[in-house]
Amino acid sequence: MRVAIIYGSKSDDQVMANAINLLNEFGVSYESYILSAHRVPEKLTKTIKEVEKKGCEVIIAGAGLAAHLPGVIASQTLLPVIGVPINAQLGGLDALFSIVQMPKSIPVATVGINNSYNAAMLAIQMLAIKDSKLKAKLNKFRIDMKKKF
Repeated sequence: MRVAIIYGSKSDDQVMANAINLLNEFGVSYESYILSAHRVPEKLTKTIKEVEKKGCEVIIAGAGLAAHLPGVIASQTLLPVIGVPINAQLGGLDALFSIVQMPKSIPVATVGINNSYNAAMLAIQMLAIKDSKLKAKLNKFRIDMKKKF
C-alpha cells in the first residue's frame, strides 16, 4: 500500500471516489479508511501508525466542516498529507480555510474543494519521483491529455 485515503464520514464516499478511481487507473495501491478526528481520535492515531508500518508513502485526507482531519494526521506523521476540503456547508470554504491555514512546521498540501482527483494526481507525482515506471505512466498520461485538446 503506497497511499492511505482517510476521510471523516461515509457521506464523503462520492467525493473521495475520484481519488480512488485515479489511483486504480495508475495501478497505485491504496487503502481507504473512514475515521473522524473528533469521534474516534484513538482509532485514527492507531491507523496512522499502522499505515506507516505498511509502507505508506502519502496520505490523502478528506474532510468537511471544521476539517481538522488532515491537520491532525499531519501532526502525527512525517508522511506528506494532502488535504481535500469537502463541501459540507458554506460552499466548502470553511473546510478549505481550515485545511490551508495550518500552523508553521505542520504543513498540509491542499487541493481545491471536492477535488480528490487532484489530490490523487499530486500523490502520483510525489510517488513518481522515485518510481520510474510510474513516472513513465504519468508522462504518457500528460501526452495523451495534450492530444485531446
